[in-house]
Amino acid sequence: MTSAFVRCAAFGALAALSVSVAPLSVASAADISGAGATFPYPIYAKWADAYKKETGTGLNYQSIGSGGGIKQIKAKTVTFGASDMPLKPEELEQAGLIQFPMIMGGVVPVVNLKGIKAGEVKLSGTVLANIYMGEITKWNDAQIKALNPNVNLPNTAIAPVYRSDGSGTNFLFTDYLSKTSPKFKTQIGANTSVQWPAGIGAKGNEGVANMVKQTDGSIGYVEYAYAKQNNITHLDLQNKDGKTVAPKIEAFQAAAANADWANAKGYYVLLTDEPGAESWPITGASFILMYKNPQDASASAEALKFFDWAYKNGDKMATELDYVPMPASVVSLVQKTWAQTIQADGKPVWTASAK
Repeated sequence: MTSAFVRCAAFGALAALSVSVAPLSVASAADISGAGATFPYPIYAKWADAYKKETGTGLNYQSIGSGGGIKQIKAKTVTFGASDMPLKPEELEQAGLIQFPMIMGGVVPVVNLKGIKAGEVKLSGTVLANIYMGEITKWNDAQIKALNPNVNLPNTAIAPVYRSDGSGTNFLFTDYLSKTSPKFKTQIGANTSVQWPAGIGAKGNEGVANMVKQTDGSIGYVEYAYAKQNNITHLDLQNKDGKTVAPKIEAFQAAAANADWANAKGYYVLLTDEPGAESWPITGASFILMYKNPQDASASAEALKFFDWAYKNGDKMATELDYVPMPASVVSLVQKTWAQTIQADGKPVWTASAK
């Protein structure tokens, strides 16, 4: 992966590119193939760059959204899929798949509002839901002003920006809004793709980031690394405990602290609207999907070697981009899952050593 490519990623200009360590047309046959979520793309790109330098093996990853990743792994066109919406255990079983969490992070609301600085405006889940339902249309609406009495809010029309593609970021955002607004749950609901009543659609986290940057009065939602790298103004949120929190790694960690991975069948864990004074309310894990009995055992082994390397060597790179690495206890569980579940001819495709 070239430094120019990484710079391109940092400025969110990936919408028209295949997300890979080399262009798809020249990808090596030995490269690991995957597709899916844009939420973890910045850290996957960083890990892939370091891994290729160390091992010579590249990662050919298409950042097409979680919905696309699920479709591609089910169609067996890639070695792994990536999704920020975990599949339920029964769906995994039906498809012959397993899933495991690779990284955790936060989805943040971002705005393009003249005169407003990052973190200066806060919203509640209910008010955010009302904006995306088209019920709040101006930035100086009484509901927003009530939460921000000391902020000079402009009489500017709100332009909600949403993900037009099927995505895990959509799922995390709509799952949070469904938990905080019964009306949103009934009228729109939580899914990778929903019918938005108003706003502007954009593809991928990078597409939403770019659309917000160029649209006055807009609000969108992106994985935090995209907001940070693109220098977009974020909003703070009121969490389940009624406390105002800013998006940062400590807040993502606080939300993830009580996750019971050991007892979650198929690692099905949602981290939205978690309790705790410090918890960021739109936190989520990004998952890898692979076949229990892969058609190409050697390709699956190469993918697992990469994921194992990332677990063991990627924590510092992850925190630099404000992602939350998986705890060592969870990594140990996942490694056991690999050995017990991903097999060819009754033998593990790859056996990892402890982290």
